[in-house]
Amino acid sequence: MNHKDKLLEIYKCSYSLIDIKDVNDETRDFIKSIGEKINTQKGVFTVLVTLLTHKIMNPKQDIRKHQTSMEGGFSGRTIDFNFITPTLKELGLPSMAESGWLTRSLEQPYPYNLDYNGKISNKVVRKAFLHILDSIEKTPKLATNILRLLLFEAIQSKKNSFVSIIPLENPEKLTIDKIIFILNLHFGTNYKTYGGSKLPVLAFFAIYESLVDEMARYKDCILASLGSHTASDRTSKSAGDIEIFKNGFLFEAIEVKLDKEIDATIVRIAIEKIIRFNPDRYYILSYVGVKESDKTEIEGLIENLKLEHGCQIIVNGLISTIKYYLRLILSLEDFIENYSSLIQQDSEIKKIHKEKWNELIQSYLS
Repeated sequence: MNHKDKLLEIYKCSYSLIDIKDVNDETRDFIKSIGEKINTQKGVFTVLVTLLTHKIMNPKQDIRKHQTSMEGGFSGRTIDFNFITPTLKELGLPSMAESGWLTRSLEQPYPYNLDYNGKISNKVVRKAFLHILDSIEKTPKLATNILRLLLFEAIQSKKNSFVSIIPLENPEKLTIDKIIFILNLHFGTNYKTYGGSKLPVLAFFAIYESLVDEMARYKDCILASLGSHTASDRTSKSAGDIEIFKNGFLFEAIEVKLDKEIDATIVRIAIEKIIRFNPDRYYILSYVGVKESDKTEIEGLIENLKLEHGCQIIVNGLISTIKYYLRLILSLEDFIENYSSLIQQDSEIKKIHKEKWNELIQSYLS
């Protein structure tokens, strides 16, 4: 049994906790503290899940020694990257883009002892994290029930964030102008939380779900599954937010920016990805447009790449591009249904974003 199988086994037992009697109130309070901050402390949650799962499988391992460089240590990051984070994503639970150990405060080369030097930003969560691990090392047999309690918090968070998106009652009322109007409102609202930058990515993905099936350009193409929108441009293992493959090779990539102007630096990063992944066409789209002072430099970069590599970079405004593509797809209703489904299912989209979309559907499309 690998770590994924063990985590899934424990997860299935985590919906009910009535049989757990051996975890004291202090530890339960620590777990509750992490649960209350689970969406802003996903690194801590992911690392804890990884360490607890490993402890269950290897009771004699001191899981505080989370790096192989430590005497008697092991690679928690490798286990997380290969088994834990992918499984959390499959379950729709809070997770990092690739690994909890990419969080700087958690990747420090010190054991997670009570005096750990890493500066976990939330002091309450820091104390809870370190005390839970201390308890596990003192009483290893508690690992399974503590993991169940932790997963229960994640399950509750998932339930609390679920919003059922209202279906269209009168799809015949749909027009491109109406759709553009409500998308502008959905993208442009100040939600005072993170996650909103993925909304335009979902909108483009919803469009491409139609384009790949309908347009001759995309014959025999496959639309890759959406990844996380929180990975760094420079560390991401994908060419863009959206990728289209043809005959096993990257055919087209789309990079979407919500609140960043397209400047020369963004284009240079895109060129690095183009050289690495070799697409035929690369789109860079921004809700706030192109930086005026960088336009000449950007044009030169695009022209040089076309001559030297052959890839065509297209830099454009996000809303104008959506409007153009909506003219190409056969069904506006399919687009709204696809976008609504993506909003409802995506774990990076917060409850407030989903509720806003329902509000817009009721106000303008019902």
